[in-house]
Amino acid sequence: MADLRTPEVEALLDVLSEIDDKDTLFALLEDLFTIREIRESSQRLAVARMLDEGRSYAQIEQATGASATTIARVSKCLSYGAGGYRAALDSLAE
Repeated sequence: MADLRTPEVEALLDVLSEIDDKDTLFALLEDLFTIREIRESSQRLAVARMLDEGRSYAQIEQATGASATTIARVSKCLSYGAGGYRAALDSLAE
């Protein structure tokens, strides 16, 4: 993933880290992503939250509509990923 950290990605990270207003951040998300991408990303975070709570794949699929493949991918990232989901879940818990 090191090749993903381009100057453009770094600029995006700088912008995202500086925005502290939810409405401004939402406006940026609306401009950057499609409605589908926003929904899918928020669904993945919900899946991560439910996995962290110990919910079964069947329960998560029923509650979120996420596919088993998506749930498995999120589970793998939650367990072996870069730590982004863990940081997000810890932030939500505060």
